[in-house]
Order: sequence, then structure tokens, then C-alpha cells
Amino acid sequence: MFNLPTILTLSRIATVPIVVATFYYDSTAMRWIACAIFTAAGITDYFDGYLARRDRLVSRLGRFLDPIADKLLVASVLLMIVAFDRVGPWSYLPALVILLREIFVSGLREFLAELRVGLPVTRLAKAKTTIQMVALGFLIVGDKAPDWISAVLIGEIGLWFAAAVTFITGYDYLKAGLRHMDAGADLP
Repeated sequence: MFNLPTILTLSRIATVPIVVATFYYDSTAMRWIACAIFTAAGITDYFDGYLARRDRLVSRLGRFLDPIADKLLVASVLLMIVAFDRVGPWSYLPALVILLREIFVSGLREFLAELRVGLPVTRLAKAKTTIQMVALGFLIVGDKAPDWISAVLIGEIGLWFAAAVTFITGYDYLKAGLRHMDAGADLP
């Protein structure tokens, strides 16, 4: 049960409080440390799934924890960049769209699990996660990046792009979920 892919997923969850703590010790070095930890955690998202499939170590625990780890990491950083004014007010909307979609899809997955229906992750949803991670990495560093890197601008554009993809994937999941809900319309 506690194989390398699962340990990588657990390590991603363990980085969440560390990355959050770095926001309280604001300095150029601390932002780059936070970005490095966040990036390493994001990379584990790729490798835990890859290794689990390659080595046939896919487990129920891993399948349960992997999306939770992603959501905890993304949601915590989104909340922190807004709380610590690392984005302008015009970027609150994409942050909210991303958070709401994550909650919605989690609820939908839980509901469909009761019906014994899986909701597989799409390639577009995987791309969405990558876009979010890259955008958030830039926003973690923010205005402490060298002048030749427009980290805030790149991060905010990425956040808007991620929100658009997030909206599309959320809609796709909703359509898939509604098909199963209609099938059970006569349930109490």
C-alpha cells in the first residue's frame, strides 16, 4: 500500500503547510524556496502516476489521494496568493473559478462513486493542472523575480488561461455526470 508512487503523493500533501508557511516569511529567497518546493511537488504529480502505471502499483489509496493532493496544493496556493496580494483584484475571478470547479468535481466524483461510476481524468484536465502549476509558480515568486521576468503578468495570464480550461473541463465532467444522474432519475 505504501509504495513509491503513494509516498510521492503523500510528499505532495506534506509540502502544503511548508509552502503556506513561506508566505509568512516574505523575502526574495523565501519566495524562490517556496517556488522550488511547489515545483518539486508539482513534478511528483507526474511521476506518481507514471510510476504507478509503469510498475503496476496502482492502488486504491493512491487513486484516492492523488486528486486530493493536487487540490490541496493548488487551492492552498491560490488562497495564499490572493490573501497576500500577489495578484491584482482582476485575478480573483479566475482563482475563484478554479476553486469552485475543484469543489464541484470532487462532489461530482463522490456522488458518482455512490453509483459505482468512475469519472476518469481527461488529458485536458491533466493539461489544466499543468497550466495551473506553472502559473502559480510564477505567482509565488511574483514581484521578487528579476526585472527581465514579468512573473506576475505571466502568472496572471496563466491563471486566466487555466481558469478557461478549468471551466471547459468542469463542463465536460458535468455533462458526463448528468448522463448518469438521468439514468437514476427515479431514485428517491
